[in-house]
Parts: sequence; structure tokens; C-alpha cells
Amino acid sequence: MVTVIGVRFKKAGKIYYFSPGDLDIKKDTYVIVETARGIEFGECVVEPKQIEEDDIVSPLKNVLRIASEEDIKKHNENKAKEKEAFSICIDKIEQHDLKMKLIDVEYTFDNNKVIFYFTADGRVDFRELVKDLASIFRTRIELRQIGVRDEAKMIGGLGPCGRAMCCSTFLGDFAPVSIKMAKEQNLSLNPTKISGICGRLMCCLNYEQNTYEDIRRILPKVQSIVDTPYGKGEVLSNSVVEESIKVKIKSKDGEDMIEKVSIKDVKLISGSYEGNINEDEINKKDVEINDIQDKDSVDKLFKE
Repeated sequence: MVTVIGVRFKKAGKIYYFSPGDLDIKKDTYVIVETARGIEFGECVVEPKQIEEDDIVSPLKNVLRIASEEDIKKHNENKAKEKEAFSICIDKIEQHDLKMKLIDVEYTFDNNKVIFYFTADGRVDFRELVKDLASIFRTRIELRQIGVRDEAKMIGGLGPCGRAMCCSTFLGDFAPVSIKMAKEQNLSLNPTKISGICGRLMCCLNYEQNTYEDIRRILPKVQSIVDTPYGKGEVLSNSVVEESIKVKIKSKDGEDMIEKVSIKDVKLISGSYEGNINEDEINKKDVEINDIQDKDSVDKLFKE
């Protein structure tokens, strides 16, 4: 077992493990650590705890010190310089007529490197831009191309639900999301309704997926024959959210009656359970083509 603390360098950023050594570090304490990029300023978000050695990425680096007032002041100065660097880089991109969109600028704590994050549709020849920036900032320059999900995480904003986007508030990592999840949750497969601000499938499709999978394993399919407290009958419809089914049952006088029954009170006689949807069952016919503005949207959707 190894004692570690969890450090985050950005709001809603990934948590990295470091060895606290002999330092008494509490949660919400600012620390100075050594990383592959150099000396960095971060915040302790996970108090010292014991984890298995197999769960860490070797080598485990140490916390250099708890951040002092001077360190915090330097960090704030770096943040101010980042805004200035952003404006300068925008002007240089326009001068070189490069088809790229600058998203963010980041100084390392020791000012040994300035990282410029950008998006672009394809590859960009920014060699001349790097030369100009290096002559201005007199330090190492790195231009890093990022994807649309990372762009949304950095910029932030409001999601379709009206709340601040999950990725920019609390999601440290992006979990894989697939069209299969929307299909299993009986959501509209219209890309405009299940896509986030970034244009990709919404991260929140993953939140309840495990619950849907568990319920679908014991949810009888429509037309299955089941035994209920009211007698045997045929399943007319089912609901994952309500964990219930509607069953058509013949009464003693020969008339059909429809009863809503909890799946906990049902026993399958013939037929099958909903179970998980196979990728082969999902095809482009399932998508509402009429509402798609971009003819390639469907193909992009299935490549998530």
C-alpha cells in the first residue's frame, strides 16, 4: 500500500496522485508539485489515503511543498499573463491567416513553457506562428490541438438541460458514450436532441445506463406471456422508468382486462426479456433523418 493525495490542476480537471511525503496536507490546500511538464501549482482535492501500488502510474512523484503566499501570488500573476498571451496569439493567428481557433492559454508555474490550446478541422502548419510567439514570450512554446469535447470543457456554458455543463463543473474524465445507450433508454434518436453543446452525444446518457441495463434484464418483452397476481396474460407494453408492464388478461367471464403490474410480481412463462441491445440492432433507419441539417450527422453519430 502507498500513501497518496489527489491533486487537480484545473477546475473539473483530471485528478493525479502524488506522494505527500512527510507533509501534513489537508483537502483544499494548494500545493507545489513536480510533473512531466515541470513545476506545477495545484489543489489537493483528495486527502492522504492508502491505495494499492498497482493503481498508481509509476514513478510516483512527490509534493515539493505546500504553496506559500508568494506561490499563490505567482499563480495569480500567471493567470493574468495568460489573458494577455491569448490576445497576442489571436493577433498572430490572424496575421498568418491560419485556419485555427484558439481556445485557451496556460503558463506552467515556473514559466518554462506556454501552452496554447486550439481546434482546427485538419492539420495546421503553425511553424512560423511558433517562431513569432517564441520571440515574444522568450520561453518554450507548445501548440496543442484538442477535440470538440475538450473545447466545450475549457470554455464552459449551459447544456440543453439549462444547467452548467457537466464536463466543465465536475467531470474529470470523459466516459465513452454510444448511440446504444440512447436506444436502450428509449430516447429519441434525433441527433439534435441527444447531442450536447460540443455536438457529440451527451455525457449524461451514461449516468443511468447501469440502472437501465439491470432493469431490462428482468423486463419482459412485448407479446411475452407472463404470470401475474391477476392471472396469466400477454405483455402489451413495458416501462423501464416505472419498472412495470401492462398485461392483457382474460377474466373468468371471458372479457379482456388490462392491468399494470410491477415487474417484481411477474414471472415469465414464454417469450424473452428486453436485455441489452446489440450494436447490430441499431441502424440508420432508427435515426430521425428529417430533422438532420447536416447530411453527415448520422455517420458522425455512429462513430462516437
